Amino acid sequence: QVQLVESGGGLVQAGGSLRLSCAASGSIGSINAMGWYRQAPGKKRDLVAAISSAGSTNYADSVKGRFTISTNNFKNTVYLQMNSLSPEDTAVYYCHADRYGYAYWGQGTQVTVSS
Repeated sequence: QVQLVESGGGLVQAGGSLRLSCAASGSIGSINAMGWYRQAPGKKRDLVAAISSAGSTNYADSVKGRFTISTNNFKNTVYLQMNSLSPEDTAVYYCHADRYGYAYWGQGTQVTVSS
């Protein structure tokens, strides 16, 4: 089992920045990848960014150049640095971990960007 706890969401004005954190605990030794998804009201949950255990990253086109995903040295915490935020980034952001092909999710953290 893997437990994921997100933090760092909140309200920010357009053009501002936020940094999300996700702390993983439990059986984290075999996590293949971690990432962030987001879900806006009435929309499906979409990938924002992901990072593999080898350090390769993947970003949604809409956030490339603005968001950066990273992990700490122990690879038990994943971060999402979000810059140049726009109202279109408003959503609940969920931390995700893949372990042996099984998906684990955090409880989500709200990010609201005001215009």
